[in-house]
Amino acid sequence: MNEGLRREQMRIGFIGLGVMGAPMALNLLKAGHTLTVHRVRERHQGLLEAGAVAADSPQEVAEKSQVIVLMLPDTPDVEKAVIGADGVLSGLQEGSLVIDMSSISPVVTKDVAASVRRAGGEYIDAPVSGGEAGAREGALTIFLGGSEAVVEEAMPLFQTLGKNITHMGEVGAGQATKVVNQIIVGLTIEAVAEGLSVAEASGIDAGKAREALSGGFASSRILEMHGQRMVNRTFDPGFRIRLHRKDLGLALAAAEHHGVELPGIEVVARQMDKALAKDWGELDHAALFRLIAERDV
Repeated sequence: MNEGLRREQMRIGFIGLGVMGAPMALNLLKAGHTLTVHRVRERHQGLLEAGAVAADSPQEVAEKSQVIVLMLPDTPDVEKAVIGADGVLSGLQEGSLVIDMSSISPVVTKDVAASVRRAGGEYIDAPVSGGEAGAREGALTIFLGGSEAVVEEAMPLFQTLGKNITHMGEVGAGQATKVVNQIIVGLTIEAVAEGLSVAEASGIDAGKAREALSGGFASSRILEMHGQRMVNRTFDPGFRIRLHRKDLGLALAAAEHHGVELPGIEVVARQMDKALAKDWGELDHAALFRLIAERDV
């Protein structure tokens, strides 16, 4: 690995400044690293004012960076950013590290990692959980896939972005774990939405029910955070429904590949399809509550 990765201050490139990517990039900047970012919108001026430098392409990001972090919406976005024209591979330096923190196909992850290694770089897949709040607070849960030596070298970067960080195995293991995470999160959101909808229909104060349940077996982070969103009917993302539906597609594909049935997640996927048909794709995934509370299942 690049010897420079052992230094406290590194030249980091960040590609993907969405709802979660922008605060993650800012946390790396606050930790003292030099940051080159792509693609900069008007809403990202705060990053530039804090010291980040804008790049016109993923290639330029790679040319200026020892570590390139990707936080993109979907599998084709990662493939384009890394392998496409003016992509990361066009500017990758020998020994540089590519970290993909997007949630994408575990199969494609291995292909992209192989391309990076052929170009002389290293690769870690590091999808996250925790939403915008976790990204902003540097408290993300991170699932790592990659060689033990490379993961160990890069650990200080992950500790800047997250709190619960687990090395799951070789490249692809992080993405496979994220699929598991999204199955459980999707089913739990549906369960909380159905429970609080019944509370309202029964004439019980849903907010009071949420508080009462928080002390028992029904307690969960999703009941705490998304349950409050449902009670307040505030569905600003967070984590968008369209992205979670994309992740459930990855889950269903993985299940089919391994011969596993997912009857519950098939129901949740259909619920999300209904939400997308209502043009709710940009709402937080807690908005599944509206489908039930508005008697539209």
